[in-house]
Amino acid sequence: MATEGVVIAVRGAVVDVRFDAGPLPPLHTGLIVHWDRPEPLVLEIHGHADTETVRAIALRATAGLARGAGVTATGQPIQVPVGPAVLGRLLDVLGNAGDDGPALPADVPRRGIHHAPPALRDATGSAAVFETGIKVIDLLAPLAQGGKAAMFGGAGVGKTVLVMELIHAMVEKYRGTSVFAGIGERSREGHELLTEMRGSGVLERTVLVYGQMNEPPGARWRLPQTALTIAEYFRDEKRQNVLLLMDNIFRFVQAGAEVSSLLGRLPSRVGYQPTLATEVAALEERIASVAGASVTAIQAVYVPADDFTDPAVTAISSHMDSTIMLSRGLAAEGFYPAVDPLASSSVLLDPLVVGAEHYRIAEQAREVLARFAELRDVIALLGVEELGAADRLVVKRARRLQRFLSQPFAVTEAFTGQPGRSVPRADTLAGCAAILSGEADDWAESSLYMVGTLDEARAKEDAATKKGQAA
Repeated sequence: MATEGVVIAVRGAVVDVRFDAGPLPPLHTGLIVHWDRPEPLVLEIHGHADTETVRAIALRATAGLARGAGVTATGQPIQVPVGPAVLGRLLDVLGNAGDDGPALPADVPRRGIHHAPPALRDATGSAAVFETGIKVIDLLAPLAQGGKAAMFGGAGVGKTVLVMELIHAMVEKYRGTSVFAGIGERSREGHELLTEMRGSGVLERTVLVYGQMNEPPGARWRLPQTALTIAEYFRDEKRQNVLLLMDNIFRFVQAGAEVSSLLGRLPSRVGYQPTLATEVAALEERIASVAGASVTAIQAVYVPADDFTDPAVTAISSHMDSTIMLSRGLAAEGFYPAVDPLASSSVLLDPLVVGAEHYRIAEQAREVLARFAELRDVIALLGVEELGAADRLVVKRARRLQRFLSQPFAVTEAFTGQPGRSVPRADTLAGCAAILSGEADDWAESSLYMVGTLDEARAKEDAATKKGQAA
């Protein structure tokens, strides 16, 4: 295999390298460019243009790169640092520390970013529920320990806030290792997350891996593989449970589309890359649990133009155990988290998994909310008074249930001034059952809005009643 080559063409993130002697380096292996910058430029091979030329994608900006620069072929996939030394650190796609901390030790173990998923016979499923303390999720779309969950929503409906709250809620309940992948997100969000994790004391059990939106497409495209490689090390070598959070997995697809265009492939549906399904499957199938250790993945997914039929959205959702749909309509009405209770689903919402009582309450809640949705147009045209007695009761309980499923978040406390609430699943079920049975029919709707448990709502209602009597 040829090990020394020379740059012969640079087209943005695409670099052509010629190797004059010997067979060409294999696809998906790394190249190191020697140029006049302090840090070497790393490329990944994605095509053999002819018998002497490889076409590669740069993982950092190529500004200043000229033809004639020397290149060394590594002959192996790009290697990133793994293991206990990376805990508490913020890394980039190549595993370089970006938190102004000390350099990683020279003897830190390294792994290639490309791995086959575990064999189907080795992968294990799990029926254990991953409690989040978020009422609407625990009731209607419970997450699986060792499963994959995704939060789908358009711009500005609360995906990142929900991911941040899940991190916050799991600090006490979850004592394993966490890996957070920030894919194509804003620099501000990365800085806020790092600061918050330092303040909450969970950073020593967490690895932050960032490829921000100002970085080249190659870096954003390969970032999930870097995060997964770190998670797989803790799963396979340390036998530890890993919580993998990705925000935003759509940016991975978007970066893949950019790379595909740069490589000259014809676009497919809606302009996406023709390899969309393959790329998503190759990533998602690596997120798996094996005997003795699980990887639980929670992913935020941007939905372009609120179109849930978008090819990227459907490709990602097909791999999920739990899908949490965020609604712009609910967000506009002030219901946070803006989770659509009718569109969200989970394979765990089964009486054999969550229990008959949980399943009954969840189904009853869905029925009431679905009937309310059907009646909305009638109410808008004619008013609630024109409905029958049974439908008026349904509307009354649906509106109260809708408000009870809203919840203040710890991560928004600085903006709202309202302390966050984490609600145990048993309290969520008890509260919803009481509302559905009519216990709160005579309460003011505002008493149930943005509270934790039903006891808190009851106290709010009692205080409002006393205030009214005193007036």
